[in-house]
Amino acid sequence: MGYHYFRTWIFYLLVVLCCAFKCGFGQGMNSHFLLGYDVALADTNVTSTKAVFHFDSAGYTLTPAYFKMPFRAAQSNISNENGNLLMVSNGCWIADATGDTMQNGAGLLPNSFTNTWCDDITGIPFPNAAVFLPMPGDTNKVILLHQSGTNTTFKSDGLYSTIIDKTLNGGLGGVIPGLKNVNNFQMGLNPGIVACKHANGRDWWVLVFKDSSDIVYTTLLSPAGFSTPTAQPLNVVAPIYLLGQTAFSPDGSKFAYTYYNGGLGNFTYFIRIFDFNRCSGLLSNKTEIVFQVPDGGLGLAFSSDSKKLYSCTYNKVFQINLDTSNIGASLDTVAMYDGYAFPYNFLSTDFWLMTLANNGKIYISSGNSVIDMHYFNYPDSNDVACDIKQHAIRLPCYAVRSAVYHPNYYLGCDTTLGCPCLVSTGLTEDGGHDFKAKLSPNPGRVGFDILYLLPQNKSGVLSIFDLQGRLMHSEALPPWSTKQNIDAGYWSPGVYQVIIESGEERGVWKWVKL
Repeated sequence: MGYHYFRTWIFYLLVVLCCAFKCGFGQGMNSHFLLGYDVALADTNVTSTKAVFHFDSAGYTLTPAYFKMPFRAAQSNISNENGNLLMVSNGCWIADATGDTMQNGAGLLPNSFTNTWCDDITGIPFPNAAVFLPMPGDTNKVILLHQSGTNTTFKSDGLYSTIIDKTLNGGLGGVIPGLKNVNNFQMGLNPGIVACKHANGRDWWVLVFKDSSDIVYTTLLSPAGFSTPTAQPLNVVAPIYLLGQTAFSPDGSKFAYTYYNGGLGNFTYFIRIFDFNRCSGLLSNKTEIVFQVPDGGLGLAFSSDSKKLYSCTYNKVFQINLDTSNIGASLDTVAMYDGYAFPYNFLSTDFWLMTLANNGKIYISSGNSVIDMHYFNYPDSNDVACDIKQHAIRLPCYAVRSAVYHPNYYLGCDTTLGCPCLVSTGLTEDGGHDFKAKLSPNPGRVGFDILYLLPQNKSGVLSIFDLQGRLMHSEALPPWSTKQNIDAGYWSPGVYQVIIESGEERGVWKWVKL
């Protein structure tokens, strides 16, 4: 594999860094994807060492940058509701909104493995090794779940947590002393962390795999902390080495992962899909797809409508239709690597890891250090209509095996599973104004009316987001206005977040389309 190891030591911030870390062109907590590492400044094919994707409903903005943190496979970040980046981690340390080390954010999981990979050139080398979650019941805190390897292996010795208080260090946030690198499991695990909102709409299910086993451990993160982990045998052949990517569908109803065994030229490739109960935290109804391939692969991503699952080897991309009675038979090849290599003929721009962005598109990185990226134009569509654009995005920097893990922060409660809803369907998050909002009909099929009361003599803004954080509707609310009609006839069935902002006041409600 081609991989540039020309070390540079550029830690200053350009003016563009303001846009990368503060301006926030995207919308929602999952608006950013950072990539790149400190190499190839002398290479005329690139203009920077790093880059930032800002996703929004219209697509993305790609910005060159020279921020300090490098990335390999592991990355998590979280933004505020307006798309302003708050913090990011590559599994080695935590950066705040300035792009530099967060207060007390250095030195995650110091050991020989971490020291090998956390060298200012790269980061932890496996996906889903870090995830930021809003702390249930405390809007001022964020918890980072993270893993490293042990010695020189890719196995983890536990599930670690580090808690950040967003109010520390003048609002830039800081790691709380004594709540850093806390091992919550203390057992051998395969790398990879995945999280899904509980059906109560407040808490988080967290899943990790036991090392070289068919057992998945499930724990619930609530205001009381982590529950005692539950071990569920999946009754499958255990992964011998690395798991690929693991993911929940955006609607939380499915869980899937990939892995492969074997040697070059003769790999056995596994895709496993389960139903997930957001109330009990249990997996069921396994679908396993097994086939032989000449090359291994790791990538996995669901479409934004949760009806398609994509997986990739180095040379092929597969689509699986989840909206059918025979999921296993729906496996279809929707792209084959076209042989493109640039800027050097030994750097093949193949398929490696996948990221579902909040604009509804899926982005694919390569296993080599390259300057181009693939993406799906219409991942909700069947077969080749998903329209994979190979090496269609020219990056301003080199990137290798890049992905970002964002759980669905916008998944609401679901009382149909037998759990009570623990989040209000209407609340004022900031300030004390009561908007007295009423959405009717709710649920509805084609749209709804929203009645509201703005602060006296104040205007406002109405915004509506889907569960992937995509902006579906936005309009200005004149002072003294009290009612708006929303046409949602073309929206997909599901739960939508309705937000009214007026000055410092903010109200949030849920609307369900049938």
